[in-house]
Amino acid sequence: MAMGLGCTARPGRSRENKTGSWRVFRPVFVHEKCTRCGMCTTVCPEGCIMEDEEGLPVTDYDYCKGCGLCAEECPSEAVEMTKEEK
Repeated sequence: MAMGLGCTARPGRSRENKTGSWRVFRPVFVHEKCTRCGMCTTVCPEGCIMEDEEGLPVTDYDYCKGCGLCAEECPSEAVEMTKEEK
């Protein structure tokens, strides 16, 4: 498999590896506060926050690493980072 300079894996490889198992904190969405701005889906580096049929955010926890960017950037403070329970 040929790789370009600076590449360690081909794009899209994270979908083959469920990376959420080492998360310490998980985002929990407070839908009553959510304004449906889409900022959380935009800033998520793993692309694991999607919108449901009502336009509210939902997280695929199999891939969420708990980085907290969604909570940091949410203008309505509708994302709470809670300690992961395993």
